[in-house]
Amino acid sequence: MPFSVGFRVSRGISRPFTTPVRRLVTVTAIAAALVGAAPALGVASAAPAAPTIERVETEGPTQYGVYVYAPSMAKTIKVQVLVPAVDRGPRPTLTMLSGLGEEDPTNSMWLRKTDAVNFFRDKNVTVALPLAGNGSFYTDWYRDDPKLGRYRWETFLTRELPPLLEKRFSGNGIRGIGGLSMGAGSALMLAARNPGFFRSVSSFSGCYSTADLASQSVPRAIVAAFGGNADNMWGPPSDPAWAAHDVLLHAEGLRGTSVYVSVGSGLPGPYEAPNYPGNTNPTDRLIVGGGIEAGANFCTHRLADTLAARRIPATFDFEPRGSHSWPYWQDQLHKSWPVVARGLRIAG
Repeated sequence: MPFSVGFRVSRGISRPFTTPVRRLVTVTAIAAALVGAAPALGVASAAPAAPTIERVETEGPTQYGVYVYAPSMAKTIKVQVLVPAVDRGPRPTLTMLSGLGEEDPTNSMWLRKTDAVNFFRDKNVTVALPLAGNGSFYTDWYRDDPKLGRYRWETFLTRELPPLLEKRFSGNGIRGIGGLSMGAGSALMLAARNPGFFRSVSSFSGCYSTADLASQSVPRAIVAAFGGNADNMWGPPSDPAWAAHDVLLHAEGLRGTSVYVSVGSGLPGPYEAPNYPGNTNPTDRLIVGGGIEAGANFCTHRLADTLAARRIPATFDFEPRGSHSWPYWQDQLHKSWPVVARGLRIAG
């Protein structure tokens, strides 16, 4: 049952972790009570060109593939875009971040795992779905990683991409951001580090602290699982960049932003039933997904306590059951919308 304080309480995997790489990450996550990371400090690269939309491909009646050259990363990034079926003039832009690495580099997990295309069809909003690199945490890394390459995601998501999408897709300058799992902490961190840039932020099943050694363990494990070195992201454990991306320490940056946060308890819920369609690996869903979500639940309570102590309004949805899995995030896509829409000033 949701609560508001402006607060509220009640719920939301990147899909269940089924590969050896993901098992390594999830075991570490359970032990450390999971940690989401978030975006940004970094060394700006000397980019020779301005951000540019290289081409736009139609992928459906309301869906486009937008290929954007990002000078900060010196490469082209695909961003899938959803638009309303009926053009009602200038509208907000909502960026939605996925969790761990995209298995399909051409099609967002949001589109493969949820009904996002149909859900947003009648809503006056442009939805941007960037296809990020593995274990990027949507942040600006200090330096290029020998394995993962150049990550400057905060720069891309807050400076390079927004003006291009707003110009091409009738933007009105109002922006929101949301994310799940790895992208959950990143969404809140981007909002907190860029006060006022996003009018709305939503977060499903994440963690929000990166300052202490325990909180750093999971981002480090995830980056390592993809072959990278997290020292290339925010430096060694003592580097102040880790604290600079801690949502709890920088919660004041969320004041004035419409905030929605959900998480499950980790206990078996309706989607853990053996006969639930698509539940092909009940062990992963119950044990791995349940353990990760229990960690995220702990993290989310810490966030709720921090915002309450500072009297920063937010809506929290603590569900009594549910694992770290897509069916719950599908539900949260719908449940979060009234709060998201209010923040984006979308009527109805």
